[in-house]
Amino acid sequence: MLYDSYFKNPKDVPLLLGKIREYSDQTGPVRLMEICGTHTMSIARSGIRSVLPENVQLLSGPGCPVCVTPSNMIDMVLDLSQRSGVLITSYGDLLRVPGSSQGDSLLARRADGGKVESVYSPMDALKIAEERPDTEVIFLGVGFETTAPGTAACILEAAARGLKNFSVLCLLKRTEPAIRSLIESDDFAVNGFLCPGHVAAIIGADGFSFLPEDYRLPGVVSGFEPGDLLYSILELTEMLAQGTPELKNEYTRLVRQKGNPAATALMEQVFYPAGSDWRGLGQIPDSGYAIRNEYAQWDAMKKFSLSPAEEKEIPGCRCAQVIRGVMRPAECPLFKKVCSPDNPVGPCMVSGEGACAAAYQYG
Repeated sequence: MLYDSYFKNPKDVPLLLGKIREYSDQTGPVRLMEICGTHTMSIARSGIRSVLPENVQLLSGPGCPVCVTPSNMIDMVLDLSQRSGVLITSYGDLLRVPGSSQGDSLLARRADGGKVESVYSPMDALKIAEERPDTEVIFLGVGFETTAPGTAACILEAAARGLKNFSVLCLLKRTEPAIRSLIESDDFAVNGFLCPGHVAAIIGADGFSFLPEDYRLPGVVSGFEPGDLLYSILELTEMLAQGTPELKNEYTRLVRQKGNPAATALMEQVFYPAGSDWRGLGQIPDSGYAIRNEYAQWDAMKKFSLSPAEEKEIPGCRCAQVIRGVMRPAECPLFKKVCSPDNPVGPCMVSGEGACAAAYQYG
C-alpha cells in the first residue's frame, strides 16, 4: 500500500485508524519509538497520540541532537567561549542549552561579554572567519548524519581557502550505534521504530535494515506529515500483528534505499567513526564522527587541546531518562514546576525538537 492510497481523501483517515485498532487488538499493548526530533514535534503538534488506540503507545527516543549532547561538552564549550580572541558560532538551539549549572549557557556567556553568534549553516561561520582574520572562529558542529555532509563540505572549503582562523568542534553523532545501544540496554521495552526520514535521506533506508535482521524488530522510515506518521504506525502494527518484522520505506518520495552517495562520500572523506558520549546513553563506541588527521588544523579539539571534564547533571533533571524512552516528560519532578521553555533546566526543554518542549507546548 502507498501513502497516497489513504491520504488523497480525508475520509480515508478513519479507515486507517480502524486498521491500526484492528492490528493492535491482535498484538495487545505495543510501544513504538520515534528517534527523530522532528517526528517528536510533529506527533505532539498534530495530536496523533489522542486518536490512537489506548494500547498503542508512542515514545520519544534519542532523536534530538542538542538533547543528547552531554553537559560536560557544553561546559567545555562555555569555558572556550571565554578565551580571548575566540568567537563561538552554532545553531540557535545549542546556544540556549545549559551546562552542568542551570542557566549557564552560551547565550548567558554572551550577555557577560563572551563572543558568541548564532548561524544558520557552517558556511555562515566560514564567512565570518573570512571577514575577521584576527579572530579564531569555531563552529560547533552538532547533529546526526543529516548535518554531517554540510559540516564536512565546510571543512573542505576552509582547507581550499587556507583559512587558518577557522575550526570545527565536532559534536556530530551516528544513529545506528545509539539505537543498538538502546536496544541492548537492560530497560529496553520497545516493539518497533519510526526511523528518521532526514537521516535516511543521507544513509539510505537500508541504513536501518539492522533492526529486523539483527533484532527482529520492525522499522518504518517515515516522513514528517501527520499522514506519513499515521501510515507508518499502521505498517508497524501490521508487521507486529503478522509476526513479520521488516524494514519498510514509507518516505519514498525523498528517501532512496541506498541514500545519497555524494553526501556519504563527503562524510567519509573528512570524518571517521569514533567513540562518543551521549546524554542518557553514556559512551558508545563508533557513535560519533571525528575529523581525520589530514584536516587536523581545522579540528578545534586538537587546535585548542580541548578535553571535557567529568560529566555532571543538573540535580533533579530527568532528560537522560526521557531520551531513553523510559520516562515521559510529565513524569519528571521538575516538569512545569521548575522547568519550562522560559526557564529550561535541561536540554529536552530547550530544543525545538526536545520531547519536554513538545509535551509542554502541546500536552
